[in-house]
Amino acid sequence: MLQPKIIARRFATLFLITAFAPIAAIAQDDAPIVQPGAPGESGKEISAAEASDLAGVLYSDADVLFMQGMIMHHAQAVEMTALIKDRTKHKGITGLGARISQSQAEEIGFMKRWLVARGQKTSMQMSMSGDHKHHQMLMPGMLSAEQMEALGKSKGDEFDRLFLSGMIQHHDGALVMVYDLFENGDAGQDAELFNFATDIDSTQRAEIRIMQEMLEKVPTRKI
Repeated sequence: MLQPKIIARRFATLFLITAFAPIAAIAQDDAPIVQPGAPGESGKEISAAEASDLAGVLYSDADVLFMQGMIMHHAQAVEMTALIKDRTKHKGITGLGARISQSQAEEIGFMKRWLVARGQKTSMQMSMSGDHKHHQMLMPGMLSAEQMEALGKSKGDEFDRLFLSGMIQHHDGALVMVYDLFENGDAGQDAELFNFATDIDSTQRAEIRIMQEMLEKVPTRKI
């Protein structure tokens, strides 16, 4: 789970961006401005110039890589949900898959718009030393080509097990990506990205719990 202090620092920065921008514009260089601290930590006095710098924060390279990587990550989740039809009779999986497909397709659209609005590419630069499959595996939690092939060939209870365990793995990887983003001191300060990333964290944690409960009820394979 995201550490409270990490979240608090991002809220403090966003507060400065919205609340101190007008102050920074009119304040004298020696005007006292206090930057809020994380819970249990005291605030610190900063200059009007420093407040102005914080107010002008836009986005970082880490933010761009996060969005580009999450587009790739989400795309595989949508691909996984497309396999549900004709492979399971589990209404819970069918309903969950439909929600994941719709929400993540919409989020892909949001991430692409976010990147385009900032003059960035919507896909990551491919490594010259590796192929596309190798590059995809750089995203935490993504299923391997072998896992995707096995999922596509399965039906019934076997599909249910592979889909649920695979999507749990996939969601866990997304949580790692969000955690790593907020661990980067310069990242996650864009308001839209902050809200989006924290929403991913809370939503996918909830879906993991749902899938774990479903997985426990799938009949075990007979040997």
